[in-house]
Amino acid sequence: MNLQTVLPETISGLLGLEGILGDVVGGLIGAFLIANIMLITTALAGPWAKRKITAAFGDRIAVNRLGPFGLLVIIPDAVRLLSKELIVPEGVDRPAWDIAPIIIPFSALLGFAVIPMGNGIQLADPETGLAFAFAAGSIASLGLVMTGYASNNKFSLIGALRAVAANIAYEIPLVVTAASVVIFTGSLQMSEIVAIQAEPLLTVAGVTIPTWFAFVNPFAFVLFLVANMAEIGRNPFDIPEAPTEIVAGYQTEYSSVYFVLIYLGEFIHIFLGGALAAVLFLGGPAGPFLPGFVWFYIKIWAFFLFTQWARSAVPRLRVDQFLEIGWKGMLVLSFANLVLTAIIVGVIA
Repeated sequence: MNLQTVLPETISGLLGLEGILGDVVGGLIGAFLIANIMLITTALAGPWAKRKITAAFGDRIAVNRLGPFGLLVIIPDAVRLLSKELIVPEGVDRPAWDIAPIIIPFSALLGFAVIPMGNGIQLADPETGLAFAFAAGSIASLGLVMTGYASNNKFSLIGALRAVAANIAYEIPLVVTAASVVIFTGSLQMSEIVAIQAEPLLTVAGVTIPTWFAFVNPFAFVLFLVANMAEIGRNPFDIPEAPTEIVAGYQTEYSSVYFVLIYLGEFIHIFLGGALAAVLFLGGPAGPFLPGFVWFYIKIWAFFLFTQWARSAVPRLRVDQFLEIGWKGMLVLSFANLVLTAIIVGVIA
């Protein structure tokens, strides 16, 4: 069941449209709005926020010449990247080489279709919403493999193979850890997972603490964060790119608009990872005083800040260490957490 009115229904109601026409028009406009929200967010994060945050960690001065706080640097950066020549190397598998950069950002945007952002900002709320979000996000791995294979470059191929290794080693712990939340809620529906976390957990000195699963099961929250970092390829898990070892990995042969699409997809996936962490463990858009969407936005930006801290402060792992942590550490701990959660919920129930 839907616990809130989804965005397409609201839009079709405002336009006075009903039936299939209302569903189609409302869905298209809703998808356009959500996609643009995330594209604008990514435009802020990539060319501007990443530089400012990294400079702050390194005690340096970042972009500050164009506009307030250097915000207008986004415009010349976009023009510079998009106006560069698109160089197509010899021997590439052209159809796959062209399609791959589109798949990477598309998969992340598709995942946002079921994310409840608060105040009715949710494109769809299926009963299998969580499974859909994971399935949509994992499509990016196909795009990474295609970039490596199609580029006819050994460094790109190595980066693609590392991306597959990362996906296999850390996708399982990520999903298993999320399954522990499903055991608590008894549902895969995103709105219901958020609604259950709105219930009070306990009251301390007159302050009511909600049932955020980060409070209920902080061990699972930490596991999810670590696996999430590996999935989005942030330090110490940025093995598929590893500029000091394999040039730029899977994206070595890409330039101009194709590079922009890959770069865009990488940052949208960071925010999708933050959105999943917020929905599963931090109450989604829940929060005091401010509107729900504002709280949701704060939480995904907090996750982005965490990834940039890791990028500045944590050294990259070797590929063998990376796989060992995934298979011998994260996998075992995630299943242990799942079993323990099942026992606790079984006893309480």
